[in-house]
Amino acid sequence: MSSNGSINSATAPRLGLSDPIFTGGPTEFDMIKTRELEKFLADAGLYESQEEAIRREEVLGRLDQIVKMWVKNITRAKGFNEQLVQEANAKIFTFGSYRLGVHGPGADIDTLCVGPRHANRDEDFFGKLYRMLADMTEIEELHPVPDAHVPVLKFKFSGVSIDLLYANVALWAVPEDLDISQDSVLRNVDEQTVRSLNGCRVTDQILRLVPNIQNFRTALRCMRLWAKRRGVYSNVTGFLGGINWALLVARICQLYPNALPSVLVSRFFRVYNLWRWPNPVMLCPIQEGSLGLPVWDPRRNFRDGQHLMPIITPAYPCMNSSYNVSTSTLRVMMEEFRRGNDICEALETNNAGWMTLFEPFPFFEAYKNYLQIDIAAENDDDLRKWKGWIQSRLRQLTLKIERGTNSMLQCHPHPGEFSEKSRPLHYYYFMGLRRKEGTNAQEGEQFDIRLTVEEFKHSVVCMYHSWCPGMWIHVCHVRRKNIPDFVFPGGIRPPPATKPAGEMLSVAKTKGGSGKKRKQDEVALGTNSKEIASSTDSGLHAEKSAKERFDADVKGISNDARFPDNTSCYGPEVEESVSFSPPVVPSASPSGSPEPGKEKIVRENTHEPFVGHGSPLKELDEFENDPEMTSHVQGFIGTMKVGLTAKQEVTAEGKGASSSAKWLQNGSLDELEPIELTGLVSNVAFTSASVAPTKPIIRLNFTSLPKATGSSA
Repeated sequence: MSSNGSINSATAPRLGLSDPIFTGGPTEFDMIKTRELEKFLADAGLYESQEEAIRREEVLGRLDQIVKMWVKNITRAKGFNEQLVQEANAKIFTFGSYRLGVHGPGADIDTLCVGPRHANRDEDFFGKLYRMLADMTEIEELHPVPDAHVPVLKFKFSGVSIDLLYANVALWAVPEDLDISQDSVLRNVDEQTVRSLNGCRVTDQILRLVPNIQNFRTALRCMRLWAKRRGVYSNVTGFLGGINWALLVARICQLYPNALPSVLVSRFFRVYNLWRWPNPVMLCPIQEGSLGLPVWDPRRNFRDGQHLMPIITPAYPCMNSSYNVSTSTLRVMMEEFRRGNDICEALETNNAGWMTLFEPFPFFEAYKNYLQIDIAAENDDDLRKWKGWIQSRLRQLTLKIERGTNSMLQCHPHPGEFSEKSRPLHYYYFMGLRRKEGTNAQEGEQFDIRLTVEEFKHSVVCMYHSWCPGMWIHVCHVRRKNIPDFVFPGGIRPPPATKPAGEMLSVAKTKGGSGKKRKQDEVALGTNSKEIASSTDSGLHAEKSAKERFDADVKGISNDARFPDNTSCYGPEVEESVSFSPPVVPSASPSGSPEPGKEKIVRENTHEPFVGHGSPLKELDEFENDPEMTSHVQGFIGTMKVGLTAKQEVTAEGKGASSSAKWLQNGSLDELEPIELTGLVSNVAFTSASVAPTKPIIRLNFTSLPKATGSSA
């Protein structure tokens, strides 16, 4: 059991950029909560059976034999002498969740094939190896993706899903004991090889930098399950993926080296609820290296300075693994961290159970209005390719809407896709819409996102080089009450809740609970929190009271998130280097001129945003309101004309309520109701003969509520 796996703080080396926040050993209460957590994870089916584990090992061994045979055939076919043919070798490495030891039943195995310099990627890996695999009866669903950021072969081998990357290093023969953790393996290789190798290098480095691997694994399993159930596990849509969550959990393990998994989970939410983004999370100092490869450095690179939630990989070349995060998705994750922290505080006083923390996020109850993105293709192969491309571009729609509305309108993308049995070869994606929290709606304020959506659809099609007839995309607005039934479990729409879903997550507060906003402000100022009540189960908490432990956390988090001077990261200039530039003010674009008789559209005339570049914030909890913002900021949508009116205005003052409750109580933040519908517009199937239909406008119309003075609106 992991409860016996804590280390001795007196002999443990320091890991990370700063000293630990707390090095005390576990209490009896911590052990009880950890056993409860481990049982919950086991009951949730997160652990594979022994039979499946053996089958995975057999598949990996067989795959290793195949790539060795493939390399010898390549070497012989290219005319090398028999001695070099005999010495020719390739080797399989694993990384990701399988290498970290947190994979579940049926999970993919991320694998890397390292081959010699003369076995190239295009002709040999995606050519001859692909044909070898295609001829094998054990191989199913073989799908090459050579144009991906990290080229990959996807397939199932005897029922086990494999993602196979390739790296041809600058060696004529790959030794069986090759150590890819050495930086020298990156010498004289292309960018795709560097990215492919770094998957393994980062995974191995994480395991070296955590004080207790078993506790890390249990805590990471927990956080992965939580993120999936709360809808924030998806790198491609702008949230965080597996490597991001692993890095965040690893940093908590460094700050609490002797903590058991239950404490690590609790401190995860406490630390990141108080974290001052865009200060980066790092497991070790960034090394410049000797190979001249670019590393993450906001002092030198403009793009790096625009990242909103930097989580830096620990292996050279150190890069930001979370560049996809946008203003909207960061807001969602911060609210989820706040909710998790509230529940974990209740767990420490036995006023909540683990099930409460893992309740699925009620996405289709959280908003009044959504964007629905429909895609289709003519056959399964085309649909698989088209789906992958659309998924990789959906975050651009979020970024375009943020940019086009000066971040006043924010999106919450659902991380998964949906399908309907009655419509084969179709997939559906959804995004929740709401006005940015903490801003005052101006009377008659409107957002017109018609051109934004239109621009997104055309860019998706025009930039896709493998487009085929029948590949189709359509974007429309849909109200919550009109969400199709097939998105709900079992295809059955749940009855209207008598209480907002978020209120079910409310938890008992300590005496200082109502001052949570004040405590966050004190952390931002570098001061300690005022006294909070100790746990009702303080008899089980040995050595330190709840107040002392919280104060230690606040002090440690404040130091860690501010780059203390004793770190060897970048020095005192880092905080300034990651500050955000002022928001871009939309301006009229000549290309956006309206048709005669149509309403004039104001369109932002800017270049395509950098990856992960959302409209900036001044502080996470301090949004600037631009009084000069125009009442019409453009984008595009192709089905309805709607006006969205703010029936209620909710301030951004955190008073301990869960994030779901904040979204849903009192009718949600923004009651978005259509005032005019003009009928459906023809779906856009981009063919040369298609004629653009008249596109009605989507307006988001926000009006302020009258003040509570007894006067009528």
